[in-house]
Amino acid sequence: MRIGEIAALVGVTTRAIRHYHHVGLLPEPDRRPNGYRAYSVRDAVRLARVRRLTELGLSLDEVRDVLADDAGRELAEVLAELDADLARQQAELAERRRRLAVLLAAPPGEAEPVSPALAELLAKAPATASPSAALDREHLSLLDASGAVGEELYAVLGTVAADPSVLALYERLDELADADADDPRIGPLAAELVAAVPAEAFAAVLDGATAGPGGPQEMPGFLEALLAEYAPAQAEVVRRVMEAFTDTWATETKRTKRGRE
Repeated sequence: MRIGEIAALVGVTTRAIRHYHHVGLLPEPDRRPNGYRAYSVRDAVRLARVRRLTELGLSLDEVRDVLADDAGRELAEVLAELDADLARQQAELAERRRRLAVLLAAPPGEAEPVSPALAELLAKAPATASPSAALDREHLSLLDASGAVGEELYAVLGTVAADPSVLALYERLDELADADADDPRIGPLAAELVAAVPAEAFAAVLDGATAGPGGPQEMPGFLEALLAEYAPAQAEVVRRVMEAFTDTWATETKRTKRGRE
């Protein structure tokens, strides 16, 4: 293949190929008698690897290290890895199209940019005018968009969302909008909110239903911003609930690690 042909095949510019030659990422091939470079299939595979790694955000120095680790590998193995990369991209595109289909199917003005799993969870919740419930919905949508929660956790929370008694808890939280941060209703309400979350939710978290290996304790910025959304007494309730969840997370994580040792 000539340089224009390999560039078109891999989807890069000839200028990029020449730059990769210059920095040592792609060895210059032998030239034909007519002076043109003659690129092989392995050159195309290496070039495709460079493109994929740079698209993932790796610097050229990092790409060089990865390619050095590939030295000596069979062509079939490298091709299989590239195929797996394409399969992952295809799966990601399919999921994005699935989420888009949900938005397109919704009536005008009712579509929200949430995953199908969260949309199903929210559909189970009874209609309510509670400001606290609406705020909770917004927080779930934010976590959903960031990928911080997953389908397994949504499935566990389905029974909670459909429980009418949960609405009463939201309404009691609404009643604290003008209360002081030491209101005696805070403690009992926080305890009941914690009790309303099934134990399976923590198992779902430990199984990877939420993103971030460290758990809730490693999201102080988000928690601080979340508490700022509430009035003082309401924020104290939410703080106590999150504190209880974090303690449970830490305890269950330690127990799981001991069980694996």
